[in-house]
Amino acid sequence: MSLPTINPAQARHLVEKGAILIDIREPDEHDRERIVGARNLPLSKLDEADFAAHQGKQVIFHCKSGARTQINASRLASKLDRSCEAFIVEGGLDAWRKAGLPVESERR
Repeated sequence: MSLPTINPAQARHLVEKGAILIDIREPDEHDRERIVGARNLPLSKLDEADFAAHQGKQVIFHCKSGARTQINASRLASKLDRSCEAFIVEGGLDAWRKAGLPVESERR
């Protein structure tokens, strides 16, 4: 099963309406730079993840460039209840940043 893609502006609009934004990158990647408000659920922990709390909600997945989420779309979709509407951010974090949307970076 494939998940539909949405652009960063559409994703932000859905997040503002209550959608859950999930970053599938590893914790060290998420710590370095992330979309404001994104929850981190790395692919390496996906099998252990419980999505019960997301039933009936919109869920938006992203990675750095969009490639990882596209490659794993069926795996991500298989974790969700049919009541969840799920999407992938086209272009991931890179496109989000390029669109001028807020990101947080680790300061060293």
